[in-house]
Amino acid sequence: MGFYDDQVLPRFIDLALGRPVETTRARVVSGLTGEVLEIGFGSGRNLPHLPPQVTRLLAVEPAVVGRRLAAGRLAATAVPVEFVGDDGQRLPVPDTSVDHVLVTWTLCTIPDVERALGEVHRVLRPGGTLHFVEHGRSPRPGVARWQDRLTPLWGRCFGGCHLNRPVDRLIENAGLTLDTIETYRMGGPEFFGFAYEGIASKTD
Repeated sequence: MGFYDDQVLPRFIDLALGRPVETTRARVVSGLTGEVLEIGFGSGRNLPHLPPQVTRLLAVEPAVVGRRLAAGRLAATAVPVEFVGDDGQRLPVPDTSVDHVLVTWTLCTIPDVERALGEVHRVLRPGGTLHFVEHGRSPRPGVARWQDRLTPLWGRCFGGCHLNRPVDRLIENAGLTLDTIETYRMGGPEFFGFAYEGIASKTD
């Protein structure tokens, strides 16, 4: 990870995905209990919203500066947080060991997202759930074509972010069942603001 991705981009994301989306974060973490694994912990923006039923948070985050930005939130939370790795494609936790997985605006940047979602399936206990909010591919063909055109340049500017991933299909292809899903425009141009939000469960 280079200087820009490690030191600059996390600060930008902390601001861009800060106060404007706090209500979304609160909604996505609702219902989490027990041991939760968060892929893309970032600067800890989800910490203040975690329900009191969460007993431990296992955090995966590659950017060092993200952990520094999270210092105040880490100090203020009652939930024990343990940093367990820096790569969502290789989660260093045992099979069927966590109650829930949380991802917020993270799947777009993981190079091998299919492998990462396979890891989510592996570590979840039977009946466990993935809580997610992501931006991804628009169902409108004209917008989707622009997403395909813009993704290579966009990714170079924003840490490998993909505008055009079909989040719902990727989750289902990993063997998870979509229990709830809502799609909507977050604001701004649809090519980067088409959102997928919901819960998927491991049923096998």
